[in-house]
Amino acid sequence: MSAAQATAEIFVTAFKSLKRREREAVFERMLTDEDISEDLADTLALESRRQQPRQSFRQALKELKISV
Repeated sequence: MSAAQATAEIFVTAFKSLKRREREAVFERMLTDEDISEDLADTLALESRRQQPRQSFRQALKELKISV
């Protein structure tokens, strides 16, 4: 387990030990923090596309009709 994974495990364990209202308060606070809410949105977008087939950068540009 990496240091980042160990840290994440500690945070998740602590979060899960909170009462429901406390967890909701943490979520609300995270969503009102611009940097954290952007990170969450980015992570959710990446996770939702994880199973999509990979394509080259040039192919993506072609599909987006962006010339280089």
